[in-house]
Amino acid sequence: MWRISQEEVFRLAVEKYSDTVYRAAVHHCSSSADAEDVVQDVFEKLLRYRGSFSSEEHLKAWLLRVAINRCHDLTRASSQKDVPLDETMPAPAAADGSVLEAVRALPEQYRNAIYLHYYEGYTAAEIGRMLGAPTNTVLSWLHRARALLHTMLEEEIEDEMV
Repeated sequence: MWRISQEEVFRLAVEKYSDTVYRAAVHHCSSSADAEDVVQDVFEKLLRYRGSFSSEEHLKAWLLRVAINRCHDLTRASSQKDVPLDETMPAPAAADGSVLEAVRALPEQYRNAIYLHYYEGYTAAEIGRMLGAPTNTVLSWLHRARALLHTMLEEEIEDEMV
C-alpha cells in the first residue's frame, strides 16, 4: 500500500503529471484554452478527493481518467449550446494532414486507446482497467484504429499526389 499524505499526493501530481494531464486534455479538447481549463479542473478535483491511491501509477491513471471525462463533459456541453454565428467567431484551424489530426478523427474508443497506448505508454490491460473494457476489446480497438489510420493517411497522401 502506498502511504503518503494528501498534500504530498497533490504536490507529486502537480510536479510530475501536469504536462501529462495537459497533453491528454489537448488531445481530447477542441482548443488549448479548454485543455487548460480541464487541467485546472482535474487538479481542483484532486484537492477535494478524499480517497486513497494504491500507487503512483494508480494516481496517474486516475488523473488521466478524470481529464478524459472532463473533456467529454466539455464536448457534450458545447454540442448542446446553440451558438449564433457572427463575425467575431474564429475560423476553424486549417487541416495540416498530421497524424494527430487523423487520430482525433477516430471514433472515441479508438482515439482513447491509441492515445493511452502510444502517447502515455499504457498496456492494453491497463487501458482496459482505466476504460472499463476487457483487454481483448482494447487490443481490437488498437488493431482497428491502426487500420483506420493507415487508410486515412494513405488516402490523404494519394489526394496530395493528384
